[in-house]
Amino acid sequence: MPILDRIADLTPEITAWRHDLHAHPELQYDVHRTAGIVAEKLRAFGCDEVVTGIGRTGVVGVIRGRSHGSNRAIGLRADMDALPIQEVRDLPYRSTVPGKMHACGHDGHTAMLLGAAKYLAETRDFDGSAVLIFQPAEEGGGGGEAMVQDGMMERFGVETVYGLHNIPNQPLGTFAIRPGPIMASTDRFTITVEGRGGHAALPQAAIDTVLVASHIVVALQSIVARAVDPLDSAVVSVCAVDAGEAFNVLPQTAELRGTMRALTPAVRELMRTRLQMIVQNVAAAFGATVQIDFASGYPATENHPAETDFMADVAAQIVGPEKVDRAVAPMMAAEDFSYMLAHRPGAYIFMGNGPSAGLHHPEYDFNDSAIPYGASLWARIIETGLPIRD
Repeated sequence: MPILDRIADLTPEITAWRHDLHAHPELQYDVHRTAGIVAEKLRAFGCDEVVTGIGRTGVVGVIRGRSHGSNRAIGLRADMDALPIQEVRDLPYRSTVPGKMHACGHDGHTAMLLGAAKYLAETRDFDGSAVLIFQPAEEGGGGGEAMVQDGMMERFGVETVYGLHNIPNQPLGTFAIRPGPIMASTDRFTITVEGRGGHAALPQAAIDTVLVASHIVVALQSIVARAVDPLDSAVVSVCAVDAGEAFNVLPQTAELRGTMRALTPAVRELMRTRLQMIVQNVAAAFGATVQIDFASGYPATENHPAETDFMADVAAQIVGPEKVDRAVAPMMAAEDFSYMLAHRPGAYIFMGNGPSAGLHHPEYDFNDSAIPYGASLWARIIETGLPIRD
């Protein structure tokens, strides 16, 4: 079955919703306008339940099928938050909020799930409940975890849960998925090097923290190159260096900040252990001391095999089997849908956004032509996963 006819008819309306959300971006948990619009539309569509304040500012809508022989419930999740980035494209619907924009496509994700909600509320051609999850704070705030901790899965009887993300430069009208880890875990580190400040002309009287920090940066690259199995995936990136203010002063301290990514808990722990050993020993070799602070981020997003096959099969109904990659390479970015998959079986799929700037880029924009594919996928997951039995 290709794109659903009713979804195709709704696409101009869904696109208008998306443009409005794009023009009014909100960050992390401060998505009050967005959540309010979502809740208002769900009520207008005739959802059987609309609950706000799940995970602080999340919204959950429940649509029950026209047959009531089943108590099963499937969850579909969309993220709502934007990013602290200044938009540079002069779009008719460009961001009206300085320093904030939908640079990851969550406006499109939210609009597509709203479109599926309108369709499902009209047709109700399924047996059970569609649980529509609109999540805040995916971009670093852990909104997925907050909704799970609020008891969302138990409260709405969610048995399986599914998520989606658009991918720039993946062809429009295609999907990609894999069983097992599909996105990485993330951890942040801050390394503070303490040396002995001094005059740049008298380095022998100082302990040069810039030199020590530089050796640490280089040495940390040996973690992936020499400590991690080449068949495993891992990333260690030092992304910020803060040291000194003058051209002729060796600074007393230097600070390094960065991130580590892995697809398995074992590699994640190995990298953390190796980082501590390398940093402490390199610093000691120069007579410096260090403080290491870790901030654990999202766990790896790991798809469940049966649900992955199911989601791929449904995607194939929409675009054809040849346009569904069932063994896509994992992505080393992180995603807090991982918390939902840790509590319920489910799967996460990539949807083609066509040629575009990358995610988190100031020129990025969600491709409106992708809307009918995503909205149809959501609708068919419910109709296929909760069939009416004669």
